[in-house]
Amino acid sequence: MSRESDDKTRWWHHHPDSGKVVCTLCPRQCQIPNNSRGFCFVRANIDNELILTTYGKSSGFCIDPIEKKPLAHFLPGSAVLSLGTAGCNLGCKFCQNWDISKSRKMDTLASHAQPQAIVDAAKQSGCRSIAFTYNDPVIWAEYAIDIANAAHQHDIKTVAVTAGYISPDARAEFFQCIDAANIDLKAFTETFYRKLTQTHLKPVLDTLIYLKHQTNVWLEITTLIIPGQNDSPDELQAMCNWIVQELGPDVPLHFSAFHPDFKMMDTPATPHDTLIRARQIALDAGIHYPYVGNVHDPKRESTYCPACNELLIQRDCYNIDRYHLNASRCPTCDHPIPGLFEAQPGTWGPKRVPLTIGR
Repeated sequence: MSRESDDKTRWWHHHPDSGKVVCTLCPRQCQIPNNSRGFCFVRANIDNELILTTYGKSSGFCIDPIEKKPLAHFLPGSAVLSLGTAGCNLGCKFCQNWDISKSRKMDTLASHAQPQAIVDAAKQSGCRSIAFTYNDPVIWAEYAIDIANAAHQHDIKTVAVTAGYISPDARAEFFQCIDAANIDLKAFTETFYRKLTQTHLKPVLDTLIYLKHQTNVWLEITTLIIPGQNDSPDELQAMCNWIVQELGPDVPLHFSAFHPDFKMMDTPATPHDTLIRARQIALDAGIHYPYVGNVHDPKRESTYCPACNELLIQRDCYNIDRYHLNASRCPTCDHPIPGLFEAQPGTWGPKRVPLTIGR
């Protein structure tokens, strides 16, 4: 491993006894010997300093619909420039992006781009935002922060798609530069988090509470429903009740279908009926904007007024077929609809366009 000029990191110190580098970015608090890497694999102790081995390196760039993140209440229909790096600070057995998050070669094989080059590409492509996604941006927070700061100088928004497994030490600075976040609330039991992700539930709940009550970040939540693991009505009911009580009823909640992958190839895909049931549980619990994803279901991908049930935004596979808002309010009953909406939606549609960004 070698050093570069822009790979220095925040959130670490030397252990007073062992002399190892202690990474305080996430709750793992990895103690890393010299010339070794932390659990995420991309933060490494080189010459007794913690460096980010993937700064300026990406697993690829692509223009996506914002609804794919998923975000339903943030610049609907707009294009977002998406990027990720390699590695992850979770160990999910069901990872849907394991080829990226578990990569051990990405720091030498990835595309290269400095923050300003990424912002320039977003401007030239007509993207309203840049999304830090594919793998968890928490582990490359320094790179994401630098991109975000450059983006905001050009009125380009930033989006974090993350599991929210971040320490209080880093949380404020990371999310200070984020305009919208989709937090992956993977389940609502400590057993699930410990056995299937090698992490813990409470730090994620703490992140959700922090985002909702101490920041201006637009917040949405996604739960991947895995048959036999986190799909029981009791667990879903408890999760929805907690969201309403701790975050309020207006945080959009996306129930996403699982497909067999990585170390859970023997687990069946999520039945469509399970997603429909989960969405109904959320509605009954008082959540105003529950959605289903990873399935074709225009009715349950669409946005309705929680006061009068007027169809406000009709979606079909990332296409917006109806956009019926009056200055972020229901035109029928004048109920406010939270989020970031414009007078007209974007017209990007379902396209996915890979980009090449040079140094």
